[in-house]
Amino acid sequence: MFDLLYKNTSRYIVLSSEDFKQFAGCFKSHTFKKKEVVLKEGDYCLFEGFVISGCFKVYYLNETGSEQTLYFAVEGWWITDIDSLINNVPSILNIEALEDSEVLMITKKDKEKLYEDMPQIEKLFRMMNQQSSVALQRRILSLTGKTADKRYLEFLEKYPGLEQRLTQQQVASYLGITHEFLSKIRKKTSLEK
Repeated sequence: MFDLLYKNTSRYIVLSSEDFKQFAGCFKSHTFKKKEVVLKEGDYCLFEGFVISGCFKVYYLNETGSEQTLYFAVEGWWITDIDSLINNVPSILNIEALEDSEVLMITKKDKEKLYEDMPQIEKLFRMMNQQSSVALQRRILSLTGKTADKRYLEFLEKYPGLEQRLTQQQVASYLGITHEFLSKIRKKTSLEK
């Protein structure tokens, strides 16, 4: 269960087996059924979760009540509402399991304790937050400056194989388009191949 977490962690820092054991010991395994809500808008986010298996969508409801998907989290990705977690404010995000899933979750309190006990863990999360900021910046630039066709191709590159695990509506929500327009893009893309 912790192999994927170890592999992910090793991309950023080196931990001895004893240190990794201490780190991993702060996580608790949780399973979620398909369509189960992990975090609901208005609730307080009390965790950061590392996806071991399955798939989640992280989204919000816009002014018209339509879903706007920020990102999908699959194996090896993290889920949270960082604003709610850090600033102790109600979440504006929703996190829902799209498949039966397993997540390793750590509380803010346990993470802070790790920072005190193991300084390299603070470095780990700082580096992951930097990568997350880069991804967010790229996502904003893509949404504001690229055509839907290009966003769709980026989606396929960023999430290889994920399209088969999602509904057309879910992909369209991520791209910020209607599922009808996505159908046209898919048709056009398949003709160009």
